Amino acid sequence: MSSACQMIDAKRKLLKNNHEVVLPRNTEQYANKILSEETAHESTKNKIKNDLIRDYFDKIKDADAILIVNVDKKGIPSYIGGNSFLEMGFAYILNKTIFILNEIPEMIYTDEILAMQPIVLEGDLLKIQ
Repeated sequence: MSSACQMIDAKRKLLKNNHEVVLPRNTEQYANKILSEETAHESTKNKIKNDLIRDYFDKIKDADAILIVNVDKKGIPSYIGGNSFLEMGFAYILNKTIFILNEIPEMIYTDEILAMQPIVLEGDLLKIQ
């Protein structure tokens, strides 16, 4: 949720272009600092308690595509974290289109990201048709 503000900005732009957008649960609260970023331990408890991984899988199943809002984090340009990588995997298995906002990062699972053949938007949401 460290990119919650960028996710809300992307949602606004996509809605203007008549796209339907579903954000992860509590994105607005994280962006507005109502909820603070969780520690890894808190995040794990929250995922289990609220069944967040299955919840988002169900949302991906009902979607036409997913958008990964990948921004710089942990010193890695265009970082894609574990949750986003998992969601990409769900989308790939379900034959959904995968959009990535920024370039594909150099990470230990870059080859797997490339194998899912995402569409890299180079920061331009207008490329989503």
